[in-house]
Amino acid sequence: MNFNKIVIVILLLSGLQAAAQNDSILATVKPLSQYPPELLKTDEFGNKYYYDEAQQAKVYEIDGENVVVMDELVLLNKPRFNNQLDQNYYYFLNKKLNRVYPLFLTALDQYQEIQEDITQMTRAEQKRYVNERQKKLAEQYELQLRDLTTTEGRVFAKLMNRATGKTVYDIIKELRGGWSAFWWNVKGNIADIELKEPYDPHKNRTDEFLESLLQSNWNAGYFQPYPGYRNFKIKR
Repeated sequence: MNFNKIVIVILLLSGLQAAAQNDSILATVKPLSQYPPELLKTDEFGNKYYYDEAQQAKVYEIDGENVVVMDELVLLNKPRFNNQLDQNYYYFLNKKLNRVYPLFLTALDQYQEIQEDITQMTRAEQKRYVNERQKKLAEQYELQLRDLTTTEGRVFAKLMNRATGKTVYDIIKELRGGWSAFWWNVKGNIADIELKEPYDPHKNRTDEFLESLLQSNWNAGYFQPYPGYRNFKIKR
């Protein structure tokens, strides 16, 4: 089966909703030739494409026309609620997630930018950078944590762990040193926020709810996915 036929099959299987989404995206995407060459990728068939992170879609150019192939949706059933209180907590958590998510995206972007800058520096430059900028970033994390409610602080910590593979404790230790991380963990515990606790949807009921809510909000387009959001693998 050639590539053109594969694209047609994918578009047919995606259904009416995906077709409507494709129409909307096609109105905004540029011809492939207008994207920087270094941003183009090659699929398993040797075809060049641009991946639109915000739209979660691959943009191809075939016979001079744009062809958009949407990512597959990750569908998760809502968790089974044990009682009405359980269900109420699920929707309460969604409200907290909606408030925290933009804050999380900003913090994640800043942290990843700093990590990228560090890799391009000499040891001496890294030391100066730590003194000049990492301290400011750590202080910003502290202010964010202070402004959040207990539940929002937990959600923020879980999102950072899902995205980076590091707990908030690890991040603070990395930026400010072990002594600072120790005291921030103590403060977190006082506020009932465990900064060392990893994100595990299989073992933690709140994390199970969060994963379901994240996937639902991403699929519905309510949340902008962060780069690499699909890289998280849930291990049993």
